[in-house]
Parts: sequence; C-alpha cells; structure tokens
Amino acid sequence: MRDVGTIVRGIRTGVIKEGDNLADRVVDSVLKASESENFKLEDRDIIAITEAVVGISEGNYATLDQIAKDVKNKFNTNEIGIVFPILSRNRFAVCLQAFARAMDKITILLSYPSDEVGNDILDRKLLKEYNINPYSDVISESEYINKFGTFKHIFTGVNMVDFYRELVKKENCEVNFVFSNNPLTILGYTKNVLCADIHTRFETKEALKNNGANIVLGMDDILTSSIDGSGYNSKYGLLGTNRSTEDKVKLFPENGQVLVEKVQSMIKEKTGATVEVMVYGDGAFKDPIGKIWELADPVVSPAYTPGLEGSPNELKLKYLSDNKFKDLKGEELNNAIREEIKLKDKDLKGQMATQGTTPRRYTDLIGSLCDLTSGSGDKGTPVVLIQRYFTNYGE
Repeated sequence: MRDVGTIVRGIRTGVIKEGDNLADRVVDSVLKASESENFKLEDRDIIAITEAVVGISEGNYATLDQIAKDVKNKFNTNEIGIVFPILSRNRFAVCLQAFARAMDKITILLSYPSDEVGNDILDRKLLKEYNINPYSDVISESEYINKFGTFKHIFTGVNMVDFYRELVKKENCEVNFVFSNNPLTILGYTKNVLCADIHTRFETKEALKNNGANIVLGMDDILTSSIDGSGYNSKYGLLGTNRSTEDKVKLFPENGQVLVEKVQSMIKEKTGATVEVMVYGDGAFKDPIGKIWELADPVVSPAYTPGLEGSPNELKLKYLSDNKFKDLKGEELNNAIREEIKLKDKDLKGQMATQGTTPRRYTDLIGSLCDLTSGSGDKGTPVVLIQRYFTNYGE
C-alpha cells in the first residue's frame, strides 16, 4: 500500500499575458514539473487552472465605457436602484463606477449587518444597543451615518459606504443609500432595478418582478455579448469580474470548456494518462475571524471535464473504528476497514457510517483546495496538479 494519499502541487508557468497559448503553457509546465520533481502523471489526476489566467489569455476584458453603454441601452433611463451589491473594491466598485457613468441618479440598497459574502457594513453589537431588527427594520442613510458611520472593515480599514459614495459622485451621478434585507424596499425609490447579488440573484429578481418593478436586470444580464469589441460572458455577464486597471475589468472566462478539453486531449497524447481538467475561481470557504465567505464568483468552477461531475461517497473511518470494528486492533482492524470500503454501497446518503464526511460537489471541494494552494498573490502557481484525489484506503 502507498504511504501517501492525495498530493497537491502548485505548478509555475511564468506570467501569462493576453494572446498566449494557454493550453500549450499549461501542458508544458506540468510536464516540465513532472521531470524536475520526478513524478509521473496517472489516470484521474487533476489539472486545475485559475480563471484569472484563462480570462487574461483569451483577452476577456471590458472598459468602463463599454459597460456603461450596455447598462444605458438595457435600462433606457437616467435613474436606477442597485440591490445587494457586495462590498468590494476589487470586484463591485469598478462596476459601480461604470453604472454611475451611465446614470444621473442611483439608489443603493445594502444588506446589513453584512453583504452576501460576509463583509460587515456596521458594528453588529450596536444593533442590539439601538434595538434594530435586521429582519424587519430599514435604516436610512442619515441614520446609518449617525449611528454606524465610524465603522471600518476589520481587514481593509475602509468604510465602504463612504468609498462607494465618493466613487459615484466622481462620475457626476447623484447617490443615496438605504439599508434593508428586504429587496422590495428599493421599490419605494425606483421601479428600475439592477440586482447585484450573486448567489441569491434569482430569488431577488423574481421577488421584484412579482411586486411591481418595471425593469429588473442582474449583473449576469450585463455584458452577455460584446459591446464595441469588448469581451463578454454569455452566461454570467459581469459576475466574476475583477479590476484590471483603473478603466478596465477582466471578465469571468468565456471559453473555459474548450480549454479544459484541449488540455485533457494534449496530456493524453503526450503521456497516455487520462487526466481531469478544470478551471477554478474562488474557493467556497469561510474565514473564521472576518466571517467572509470566499465565493464572490458565481461558481467555483465554470468549466471542467465530465469526470469531475458528482460528489464524494465516503465512509467515516473513525465511525467504523469506534463502532462496527470497536473490538479490532492493528492490522486486523486495518484489513476489516479496507474490506468495508471495497464493499460499500454506491450511494451511502443517509447512512450513519457517512456522518462527518463532506458530500459537496467535487468541483467545489477541489476548487477550494486549488484556491488555497495557488492563493491570490505572488506564489506564481496559476496551475495546480492534484494526484490520487480519487483513491481511498481500500485500494
């Protein structure tokens, strides 16, 4: 039996630029690493590529003017409401700047005490002191300034209300804020609404449409096709967007599926191994201190090969050891558990022997592993190679 299970390696590729042949770079980098680190690729190894370099290589960019033009054309008005944006200088702020460029007035409805992914907008302890109920109460901008205006985010040291206010005003657009966890609150200000939430966007859109809104669009409805030669994302629009420069954004990759299938084919041709390939963005994990849920992208993986469909079907070794095989020890225990794994049902859902396992989707689990491995800074490993992920103690 092998003494090592899952192995994860960050693969260095050099800096990727627009127009680079990413499939070639990925394959060459993985094969080079296999030679220098003395390992062989095996069937069902996983090659994961961060969405950032996919979008960069395919040139999937848009300027603020191009975004503003699409927003103006689709709303055909000078005033909109924006519901439930996340509090992010890298993600939403640059989009807000474009929206303000297209409008004369914007009302921004912010959820509280935090945004959708866990960024606080106020001091939670003060809600009880002021007898404010987040499930029902609406906070005006003046009330927010008076009671919570000195709040700054634990990590960034920035008050995002102040930051967003100044950003909009610089585009010569009027702005006011309202704080509520009911999206229908915005209808007291305007009937034309841009839903900026990510994972709850479908429910928010439906609620507004069913309660008297006029035009309701989401971030996923903006830049779904090219505007004046811009990049675009036909499925997610502006969701997954990151700041590139002060006047340009990088969009979520549009052609990721073509890439993963090409890399899979090239590895098969060069090594004989049938590997799985995926594109990954944010991992789906939560910070215990800042309470931030690390998933500002619409999905963890926008493209992957079919072998990554599904979820784990695992037995809990601790449960087996403490219960069914509590009287066994040593190699007798090891052999009994290995045999139990070999004979396990194809669907263990609901069985006690699975309690404590993690039956999330493979792409979400693996994407989180990759995001933590590559990081978002200067590690220089936009490709992650995972080996033996699908092996278990019984094999």
